[in-house]
Amino acid sequence: MNELSKQIGTKIQQIRKQQQLSQEYLGELANLTKNYIGLLERGRRNPTLQTLAQIAKALNVPLEALFDF
Repeated sequence: MNELSKQIGTKIQQIRKQQQLSQEYLGELANLTKNYIGLLERGRRNPTLQTLAQIAKALNVPLEALFDF
């Protein structure tokens, strides 16, 4: 995948771990599977803007926080 996907995935993982959330729980909050969360965090999927908005909402952070790298 491209570098941007990897950077976004790393940022999602950092925020998730700071909040002490499992991939499974984040998936539940964002209405996504834990497998998909894992693929995103490893930069192996290109999420849609809607998916990123769901994740940001689940993490209780503004969408732009996922692009702060």
